[in-house]
Amino acid sequence: MTDLSAFPITRRWLASYPDRLQYYGLPTPNGVKVSIMLEETGLPYEAHLVDFARQDQKTPEFLSLNPNGKIPAILDPDGPGGAPLALFESGAILLYLAEKSGKFLPSDPSARWQAVQWLMFQMGGVGPMFGQLGFFYKFAGKEWEDKRPLQRYVDEARRLLGVMDGALDGRKWFLGEEYTVADIALIGWVRALVDFYKAGDITGFGDFRNVAAWLDRALARPAVQRGLTIPSAG
Repeated sequence: MTDLSAFPITRRWLASYPDRLQYYGLPTPNGVKVSIMLEETGLPYEAHLVDFARQDQKTPEFLSLNPNGKIPAILDPDGPGGAPLALFESGAILLYLAEKSGKFLPSDPSARWQAVQWLMFQMGGVGPMFGQLGFFYKFAGKEWEDKRPLQRYVDEARRLLGVMDGALDGRKWFLGEEYTVADIALIGWVRALVDFYKAGDITGFGDFRNVAAWLDRALARPAVQRGLTIPSAG
């Protein structure tokens, strides 16, 4: 049996199956990127809930794996060369899982870099901007008298949706017929914009028909539906 005792995180979140990849997260837009990817690839894994209400992400055990104190994070007992690998940052984890499984990252170099560029688009644009919009529209920011920050993020969210809508014109997925990490990275954030932040009307989401149709296709995938609820709070 694999010994993960050298990793302090396993003292707080005990590994029932230490031979499997250990996933630490929560079903947030960033967290579900990894849980969806794990479900899509079929890699054996064990999920551990990092409870924000208990501030699990600030505990020494979690910080030993991710000093940035954010989810998601993974611990792979069978990393490169057979040695355990601890990894954080959702984009890096997606690329790692794609290479490990040989799935959802094209082998053709040109297509591969196109997938990576859309992953970076999500990491650098969609995630931060949609997240800020959520803060100013749904959470504490909505009480601010100055509405300029909210409008800034509404405008930027619309711009980003326009970029995606244009890219999806005549395409099933961001790389055409091939479903990749580009799609997996964006599913949770676009879904959150509409369903969690309830910002569909304020951003005019209905105007972006290609994005809406793409989201419907993505949400129809059984692995996506499973990944959206992992790890369970129950």
